Amino acid sequence: MLHPPLVGIIMGSDTDLPVMSETAKMLDKFEISYEIEVISAHRSPARMHEYASTAISRGLKTIIVAAGGAAHLAGVVAALTTLPVIAVPMATTVLSGVDALLSSVQMPAGVPVAAMAIDKPGAINAAIYAAEIISTFDPEIERRLAAYKEELARSVAEKSARVKQQYANKAR
Repeated sequence: MLHPPLVGIIMGSDTDLPVMSETAKMLDKFEISYEIEVISAHRSPARMHEYASTAISRGLKTIIVAAGGAAHLAGVVAALTTLPVIAVPMATTVLSGVDALLSSVQMPAGVPVAAMAIDKPGAINAAIYAAEIISTFDPEIERRLAAYKEELARSVAEKSARVKQQYANKAR
């Protein structure tokens, strides 16, 4: 039996999917259910309004939003729901995502949006951030997050040991 989605992943265009598939992979790793859709603030405003205004009643706990350029999607979604909204700025313009980043972080007071890094690192971090939000009420997700962070620390220690070994004989 499938669990109802806890996280919404929406993007302004299907061209964002290769990057946002990284969000889905991380949510899969934490075993967090999600839904994923293409919704445009500019080309489908009624659909965007319906999605955002019904998110809570559908059981979502947070919404991850990818958009490039003016990146209005995250801000408009945040204006229509009380759920935490996490923006992933996309590097789709000649400004390489800086415009989308600034659009995401320069929200007016009262309409917060959590902005991640541009493109793939932001897509991955958005999933981790969503997991952190969900972990505040789900101890199993909290356990999976702790294991993930331990795995990151082990990985760094292993890489350090390899570097030290490689240069051990040269540092005389």
